Amino acid sequence: MLEKILVVEDELALRDTLTYNLQKEGYSVEAVGDGRTALDAARRLQPDLVVLDLMLPELDGFEVCRILRKESAMPILMLTARDDEIDRVVGLEVGADDYLTKPFSMRELMARVKAQLRRSRLLREAPDQSATEKTRERLAFGDLVVDLTRREVTLNAKPIQLRPQEYELLVFFAEHKGRMLSREFILERVWGWDYIGDSRTVDVHVRWLRQKIEPDPTKPVRIVTVRGGGYRFEG
Repeated sequence: MLEKILVVEDELALRDTLTYNLQKEGYSVEAVGDGRTALDAARRLQPDLVVLDLMLPELDGFEVCRILRKESAMPILMLTARDDEIDRVVGLEVGADDYLTKPFSMRELMARVKAQLRRSRLLREAPDQSATEKTRERLAFGDLVVDLTRREVTLNAKPIQLRPQEYELLVFFAEHKGRMLSREFILERVWGWDYIGDSRTVDVHVRWLRQKIEPDPTKPVRIVTVRGGGYRFEG
């Protein structure tokens, strides 16, 4: 079955170019030109990836991303016309998995699309791929429990809803309890050596995790920042 990609771009020429090149690579593509239509299409199609422009009529890309992330873990690649760090940071904070600044080459776009789809496939297949993970069953740190067989996390016996990448990051931290882990090392091991992005992705996901597992996210005691180094998981 062809992997489905939803392209959300209001500039007709670029929308047609993206559609043509993605179809040429063998993907099933649907393209729309505004934020509200994008939400309807995403809910109907449940695509494997959303390529989402930032500047859109009706609803902008930030709002579309924020809404989709509340409803689904589908990968989102955000496109922005401005090389502005604030745009990139906000895009990651509302749930985008990656971003690309215009103008960009089709080669770079395809590399990022393939990386996101490959990562998504690996996450979906992970429960059946690792027999050793199943034998460990669970990792417990006081009231925080990670069930490796069911891929579930509970805090005070109550389930916590984690996005796939948040879960993978937590498991990685848990498996390296007490060790200082650099942002670059975390990025390579959790996101993959071929991930096209920077270490700010790690910071954003750590912030999300802290909001869900720390007694006080502003004074973290489980995931501790190591000044000038990275992070250390204390359990």
